[in-house]
Amino acid sequence: WTSYTVFSISQTLMLIIGATYYLTFTGVPGTATYYALIMTVYTWVAKAAWFSLGYPYDFIVTPVWLPSAMLLDLVYWATKKNKHSLILFGGVLVGMSLPLFNMVNLITVADPLETAFKYPR
Repeated sequence: WTSYTVFSISQTLMLIIGATYYLTFTGVPGTATYYALIMTVYTWVAKAAWFSLGYPYDFIVTPVWLPSAMLLDLVYWATKKNKHSLILFGGVLVGMSLPLFNMVNLITVADPLETAFKYPR
């Protein structure tokens, strides 16, 4: 649970700070989703690297950023006049939704302890 909590907090902060920065300074709606797509592709590349080292495919977790980023884009559209509302409302929505999506994602992953004994290094 500790790693899940730290993981959720760090991923939420990364998405909120990065995407809000892009949304605020570019003013282009949809930028958060684009930012999340780039981060997702990076994690797929990292997952492929771990897979090529011999780890099972379902052992490596990739975070689910896209739905939360889409919510952030909707908040940007709804609060176009007030940038502080974007940070507040977007932060709350992403802070609540990203851990939920990651929890659902973690249910599909193989048990780390069982995998560690199956694939000793």
